[in-house]
Amino acid sequence: MQNDKRSAIVKKISPAVSPLMRRLAVYIAQAPRRPLPAAVTERTKHHLLDTLAAMVSGSRLLPGARAIAFAAAQGGTREACVIGSRVVTSAINAALANGMHAHADETDDTYYQALVHPGCSVVPVALAMGERNHAGGTALLRAMVLGYDVCARVSKALGLERFRSAGHSTHSFGGTFGSAAAAGALAGLNADQCRYLLSYAAQQASGLSCWARDTEHIEKAFDFGGMPARNGVTAALMAAMRFTGVEDVFSGDRGFLHAYGAAARPERLVQDLGRAFEIMNTAIKRWAVGYPIQAPLDAVANLIAVHGVRARDVERVRVTIDEQGARTVNQRRMASINIQHLVALMLVDGEITFASSHDGARLRDPAVAKLKERIDLTGSRALSRTRTTQAVVEITTRGGRRLRHHTKAVRGTATNPMTRDEVAAKSRDLLVPVIGGRRAGRLIETVWNIEQIGDVARLRPFLQA
Repeated sequence: MQNDKRSAIVKKISPAVSPLMRRLAVYIAQAPRRPLPAAVTERTKHHLLDTLAAMVSGSRLLPGARAIAFAAAQGGTREACVIGSRVVTSAINAALANGMHAHADETDDTYYQALVHPGCSVVPVALAMGERNHAGGTALLRAMVLGYDVCARVSKALGLERFRSAGHSTHSFGGTFGSAAAAGALAGLNADQCRYLLSYAAQQASGLSCWARDTEHIEKAFDFGGMPARNGVTAALMAAMRFTGVEDVFSGDRGFLHAYGAAARPERLVQDLGRAFEIMNTAIKRWAVGYPIQAPLDAVANLIAVHGVRARDVERVRVTIDEQGARTVNQRRMASINIQHLVALMLVDGEITFASSHDGARLRDPAVAKLKERIDLTGSRALSRTRTTQAVVEITTRGGRRLRHHTKAVRGTATNPMTRDEVAAKSRDLLVPVIGGRRAGRLIETVWNIEQIGDVARLRPFLQA
């Protein structure tokens, strides 16, 4: 009788649902059964491994330590593991903690054109819900692709720069919806439930761009990774447990776009769904440092390779990047997001590793500190308008030579992607210090063959402390 009543209610209300909401809800509901193109599957494995490595390494940083302590204190049903620990807790708590691990610094992937870091919320959610529901590797990959699609499209639909300039955080908003979609797919929600899923995601969506003032990266890790991941799992579990709500949160009076959509373009929510996969537009960072610093380091690496320039040769360095990036990474206290420090460090060492970029003691290295004083940073309006993250590095040598390199496509971006071997090499740099070489190698091999895994909980032995 209750099911009959529910069906009658759905039939009565459904005509008020907009075509946009109908299409998005159906797309989410069908994602678990939708095969992926081979190239998308391969790229998704790259992002899975890259984010797992970020979570493992992040578990040993300050935000990760705080997240582990928080999750351990919550207790909860044993559904999913907290990476880097022996804690097994609810999927909600595990997603929160692992999301903070993933963005404990600046190791995780990023989508420059959508102003989001999809992996740090979507992958922890897919892993936690996958463990909870004993999903296989193929389901994990499909949920990830869906999460990246929704995360980026929501951010784009909100108007990006105008949305951010109003004080909102695209990273938290996009992450919440992307995480909810991934969690909903793994929860097996139908299209009706997916509309409620999106409504509960919208009610939880929040985030202020004052995260840039967080000096220890703890709140930022929560804002980018932990909070969206927690909210996404919460929304999915509520919908799965027959919570009902607003049929269409994206249209109608006082809905999501009414509240946040001063510059909104709602059609972007569903534009090219199923044809253009946003994970293919998401960059994997070659270096485990802040994304605005990737292009400058790429330019410096090119100058070192072509001209053999090193710290002893340098009189002055001028770095030009986009205006927002310049504000974000200028003279920061944390080594891994201080652009002057990292450019100087690369010139001194000839390369950047995870260990060197996260070594706070190197901030006081006399050779690095001395060179850092001769590095000028400029924000460029022209580079702010480009469709890729770019940088111009100009070095004046002590001998009077002027060397210049303009990086237009950083290694790891959509137009210049990293190879499987390069992603594995970066991941080993992050994994081995925490889990050792043998486990790191087995984890990498398992990810490359993830479709053969019948239950993603089998990844747990590689990820726990």
